[in-house]
Amino acid sequence: MVQTVESAATQSGQPRDATEYPVSPSDIAVGVIIGRTSEFFDFFVFAIASVIVFPARLFPFLNPLQGTMASFLLILLAFIARPIGNAIFMRVDRKYGRGAKLTIALFLLGTCTVAMGLVPSYASVGDWAIIIMAILRFGQGLAVGGTWDGLASLLAVSAPKRRRGFYAMVPQLGAPLGLIVAAFLFSYLVSSMSAEEFLDWGWRYPFFVAFAVNVVALFARLRIVVTPEFLRAFESQELQPTRIRKTIAEDGRAIAVGIFVPLATFAMFHMVTVFPLAWIYLYSEEALSTFLNLLAFAAAVGVLSVILSGFLSDEIGRWRVLLIGAVAIGVFSLVAPLMLRGGILGEAGYLIIGFIILGISFGQSSGAVASMFDNRNRYTASAFVSAFSWLFGAGFAPITALFLSTSLGLYAAGLYLLSGAIATVLALWAVRQLEFQAGDGVE
Repeated sequence: MVQTVESAATQSGQPRDATEYPVSPSDIAVGVIIGRTSEFFDFFVFAIASVIVFPARLFPFLNPLQGTMASFLLILLAFIARPIGNAIFMRVDRKYGRGAKLTIALFLLGTCTVAMGLVPSYASVGDWAIIIMAILRFGQGLAVGGTWDGLASLLAVSAPKRRRGFYAMVPQLGAPLGLIVAAFLFSYLVSSMSAEEFLDWGWRYPFFVAFAVNVVALFARLRIVVTPEFLRAFESQELQPTRIRKTIAEDGRAIAVGIFVPLATFAMFHMVTVFPLAWIYLYSEEALSTFLNLLAFAAAVGVLSVILSGFLSDEIGRWRVLLIGAVAIGVFSLVAPLMLRGGILGEAGYLIIGFIILGISFGQSSGAVASMFDNRNRYTASAFVSAFSWLFGAGFAPITALFLSTSLGLYAAGLYLLSGAIATVLALWAVRQLEFQAGDGVE
């Protein structure tokens, strides 16, 4: 199919233009939201279990703090695997097409996720429980690297010029939506059964649900991605996987800077989700279901904030929004420790204010990365920038923040977040100075 379309375009002698193959941005948005929500739901199911399940089931020989930090190492494994998955599945994409790549990646993601719900405890099989879970987590990361379908980039270049900020935020809605579903599901299970029942078998259900969600997401995305109209649209915009060496040779400097553009945002992502959950679970007497419900409510506020970022971007420019977000993250990092120690009201303030700031910044992070590259390398470069930024920004955040806060105090975790905000501000300055923006309507 791909070769036939390319040949037709070449033989016609007509320039390949997006208007030649009109694709509705709203159609793309549907596929993007479904895909991202399923991926983030998988992510949050594992992240929540890393705090309230795995320390007891996989690391009973450690104290609760050490067990949580060991679980956070498992979280990190997926972020390490993601760029490797990008490289592997880009090759699959070039050789067999995007439909084959997505099918393999999403079935791998779903299989690893449902298998996690079947892993026995350390008491049953010893170290093998940890080894099997680590292998499955690494497999999840490989699969997420393969789920990069190009729809977000296609959405960025297909949207009306004056509404690109609005459409750029659409893919980011998947994160808070996935968290809302995961948090409410765990909250229901925790509150409806005894602690023994939950740790014995109740915790497995979210992993089984994640598999079902992935199957639905697979067919929803394939229904869009493999249609002739979308194949032609991808080709007309040259949103095809390019070889890694070629991409680095042509856009290596932009890739290096781009990794730091969303760094503070991705660090903030874990600082208002996984880290506070671990802190409250370890050091307070608050009911777990109460905090999970609060987390879901704050994520709902985050949905509104992500949407707001789209309107702000179209009004004042994406890069100004990102700069405002990075500065706000820096300020938040200094006052957040006071709120997290302020009881239920302080926790609510921490989460709600944190999600408002995160939504504004996170809403434009992917669009900003995509806008740094022109069409020739946008597909591959955006995928690798995103993977490495998630690794350095989010992958290390939970274990680093928890270690610093328990060793030196909550202010140390705040300073860690502040360092990410400074790195992002410097990266935004570098982008403006070096003029990496590809001229797709980004201010």
